[in-house]
Amino acid sequence: MADPESIYQSCFDLRWHFNPAAATEAGVVGQNSRLGDFDAESMRAHMAAFRSMAFAVEALELNDIQAEIDRTALLNDLRSTIFRFEHEEPHVRNPSFWLSHLYQALFGLLDRQDASPDQLARDAMSRLRQLPSFLSAALETIRDPAPILLDTAHAMIPGGESLLGQVARFCRESAGADLGEIDTVVAEADAALARFSLALTADVAVSEDPHAFAIGEEQFNRRLHFEYALGGSAPELWRYGLHLIEEVEASLETIAREIDPGVGWRAQAERLRVESPVPHNLIEYYRAAMERARSFVRERDLVTVPEAPLDVITTPEFIRPLVPFAAYSPPGPFSADRTGRFYVTPQEAASGTSRRSVHELDSMALHVGFPGHHLHMLTLQSLASPVRRILWSPHTVEGWALYCEDMMGEEGFYPDPATRLFQQIHLLWRAVRVILDIGLHTRNMSPSAAILFLLEKIPMDRSDAVAEVRRYCGMPTYQLCYAVGRRDILALRDDFKSRAGSAFSLRTFHDELLSYGGLPVSLARWGMNLDQDR
Repeated sequence: MADPESIYQSCFDLRWHFNPAAATEAGVVGQNSRLGDFDAESMRAHMAAFRSMAFAVEALELNDIQAEIDRTALLNDLRSTIFRFEHEEPHVRNPSFWLSHLYQALFGLLDRQDASPDQLARDAMSRLRQLPSFLSAALETIRDPAPILLDTAHAMIPGGESLLGQVARFCRESAGADLGEIDTVVAEADAALARFSLALTADVAVSEDPHAFAIGEEQFNRRLHFEYALGGSAPELWRYGLHLIEEVEASLETIAREIDPGVGWRAQAERLRVESPVPHNLIEYYRAAMERARSFVRERDLVTVPEAPLDVITTPEFIRPLVPFAAYSPPGPFSADRTGRFYVTPQEAASGTSRRSVHELDSMALHVGFPGHHLHMLTLQSLASPVRRILWSPHTVEGWALYCEDMMGEEGFYPDPATRLFQQIHLLWRAVRVILDIGLHTRNMSPSAAILFLLEKIPMDRSDAVAEVRRYCGMPTYQLCYAVGRRDILALRDDFKSRAGSAFSLRTFHDELLSYGGLPVSLARWGMNLDQDR
């Protein structure tokens, strides 16, 4: 009989070989000197290997529900990977796929200190030496990208130039690096990135199909089923998104009347952003807000709180085109560095609707820190199951963080109506994402129409809206995960509470849910024996 543990380990070894940049972020140091191979011949070999692993996982004989849940999650992940690269072909259709992998591979060596500086410098040099051939393979592979995906890649080039400078400085500071060799290798890498940028303009033919970025309804639904274990389809979620928009807009008007009965919520949001902008010491404010949230969770005994630091730092320049506000980077499951990173994009030069208000920072801090992403990631990485330590679905992870914004409000965390107003604006933003995600990829919605819809519904600067829509076009199905995951966690809590009766406690529910890590909510429902209720 096949041993599940050895087969699972083989699956993860394949995962890290396929994506060495992700391996670096996870703390798997054995892949640190490589870049991925995504040319046509390599991809055929990769997909054959993933199919072989899927057959092996499917053939396992298991007689335990928890083991079956882990097998289902791993099998769905393998199938989703195969479907994604065979049907969506991001390595063929999206130039930013290659840049994202490259930047992730280089920055991961600087960001996660899982080896000695000398070894990391040698690994960085190895990756820099491969950069010219890696980008040459990209140009041979990329075919007919959509204009907006090409625009995204162009927007990422300056950040890459800055990143190469960071890598060069890191290598020069290492005692084990040869300065002359560094200068030569970095110069060749710089030249290769410049050639790649020029070739994107001069040599890569742009698709004549204005909707070439869209993956289509069949593949969209396939991802919903295998990646998020959702039973619904794009049309059903479209209706949910419209309903949620109406619900949140009504809530916003109610809160606005509490603040000033004669002023609508949009006008109030603008006024609050002018009268109460983010402080100049934004980093320090976020640190204090995260500590307030962590203390609140502990005092109310809402969930088990693991111990590990969370650094609040400025967003690296190379990812700012895709991260106009903030982003979270978790510690890797195998990393010696257990520190999470919360990247905050500077707002000093912001004006108009791109300003942030001090009243919206509390919900953002708890979303990222406690009890949101950082707590969630630390918890799942402490689990005994390797599947639950490594695999996670954005439907659960993003849904949990958005659910936490609601839950903390229910528990009285927000100090005033203005803070509740912005928390609801952020929920409206996530509701709008459901419509735009589905509209762009299944309903022939154009990027320009998506930008207009976003600006109509959310107080946001146009440049930020453009960056948002670029993400939506390049990351199909991800954006709906926030609101849909929140919905499914709330429904799960209702059923859990009905069964528990007077014995119900939020901590018991939250701890049991998080014992499934970031696996899809429907798999947690199955494990909790609540699947028959919905």
